[in-house]
Amino acid sequence: MHLDWTDPDCPVARTLDLVGDRWSLLVVRDAMDGARSFTEFQRRTGIARNILTDRLRKLTGRGLLTQRTAPSGRRQEYVLTEAGRDLFPVILTLRQWGQRHAFAPGEPHSVLLDRHGVPVPDVTPTGTDGTPLGPDSTLVQKT
Repeated sequence: MHLDWTDPDCPVARTLDLVGDRWSLLVVRDAMDGARSFTEFQRRTGIARNILTDRLRKLTGRGLLTQRTAPSGRRQEYVLTEAGRDLFPVILTLRQWGQRHAFAPGEPHSVLLDRHGVPVPDVTPTGTDGTPLGPDSTLVQKT
């Protein structure tokens, strides 16, 4: 895979180059929520067919989705690869940020639940000693 990287040395920039448009992350989100077919992705996102075709092709080409024959044997379906599944913490963090900052108090929104029906706790990065980490307690080092 060859891309013209926005900032070749930065993992954040490279990630955004791969999945940084809104449609790509919504397709990944819906794949995590069980969408498999072109029709399901289109229905859930409302994305135009040509844009969805492009995003599915890119996400497959970049190794985040793979195609396989559906159980019916009649169609192809899209499933997350290991790299796609590794985006779960990213989607979770975006969801939790949105719950805190993108809704007015009391405004209804979806909530992610664990398998026991309990809301997933907020993700908080911590250091090796358990101390919460943030922009004031971390630094970037080029390797």
